[in-house]
Amino acid sequence: MSVAKGLEGVVALTSQVSSIVDGVLTYRGINIDELAEQANFEETAFLLWKGRLPKRKELDQLKKELGEEAAIPANVLEHLKSYPKDAHSMAALRTAVSALGLYDENPDDKTVEGNYQKAVSLTAKMPTIVAALFRIREGLEPVAPRPEYGVARNFAYMLHGEEPSTVAVEAIDQALILHADHELNASTFAARVTTATLSDLYSAVTTAIGALKGPLHGGANEQVMRTLEEVGSIDRVEEVIEKKLANKEKIMGFGHRVYKDGDPRAKHLREMSRQMAEQTGDKKWYEMSIKIDELMQKKKGLKPNVDFYSASTYNYLGIPRDLFTPIFAISRVTGWTAHILEQYGDNRLIRPRAEYVGPTNQHYVPIDRR
Repeated sequence: MSVAKGLEGVVALTSQVSSIVDGVLTYRGINIDELAEQANFEETAFLLWKGRLPKRKELDQLKKELGEEAAIPANVLEHLKSYPKDAHSMAALRTAVSALGLYDENPDDKTVEGNYQKAVSLTAKMPTIVAALFRIREGLEPVAPRPEYGVARNFAYMLHGEEPSTVAVEAIDQALILHADHELNASTFAARVTTATLSDLYSAVTTAIGALKGPLHGGANEQVMRTLEEVGSIDRVEEVIEKKLANKEKIMGFGHRVYKDGDPRAKHLREMSRQMAEQTGDKKWYEMSIKIDELMQKKKGLKPNVDFYSASTYNYLGIPRDLFTPIFAISRVTGWTAHILEQYGDNRLIRPRAEYVGPTNQHYVPIDRR
């Protein structure tokens, strides 16, 4: 057996959900640039789940179902209130999503339609959970979702308890599209491994959330914001970044295992950050990001990935940094569930091998002779 550390370069399965070929990301064959510029999140979710764009009637029906499913069970809401106030936001989300499975009347229904409805329900409920967690921590009452609102508007509304601006809704909607799927990333692979055992959809999504929590995956955007806060002002960018590089510290938000010539999603978030900077009149975070970007390309030859500019964008939206990764999950649950549905449809237990490199020719020694 030959070992590929981190499974790098290993093709583990076939999929029709998304692809990355020559640096181009597509969902079901549609370039991410087209979706980011022209689609909405609900259309994108339907595309990932069903393999095609929805007709108007189908889109209206999906929006209706998402609105109807957005409220969470009262027992789950009370459960959220019992969490420690300093619990990691992703740990809280992971636990709440797992708890949702307890209130599904038929959690082990693995029919195509049954799992599709679970995918819709989780996509609707996760923004409600994240917004509720934030407000509970702030000593505020959670805001109930409005069934007539789309996912992006509802999330912004529930988070701040007031009507969001059009620009804010558009920014969140585009961010959700850009994060919705990304081929066989760590959390998606984790979800498919759990699904392959024929466990239920809630277990698979909970597994994925656990993987996304890690700073080398979804947690990177939170670390980017920490770096921006540490820098503090544009005149300190070179000093701070060069010191980190000299200390062999990893600058989060740069480089990617798959993309060698830059992440195609980054440019959309960079533009979004620029627009939000102009709207708020606070250009500091955007300008620092641009200078760090230029410095990293000059010093290390590394280009930004999707996490880098999402940090300043979310900050401009008034979203605290510990919610950055949960927002990633709000989006990525559509991709996870699309892959879960695909795995159920053509399943084989995922069970790779490991090359043993430990000691050999060992023997048991009775305890009184050790």
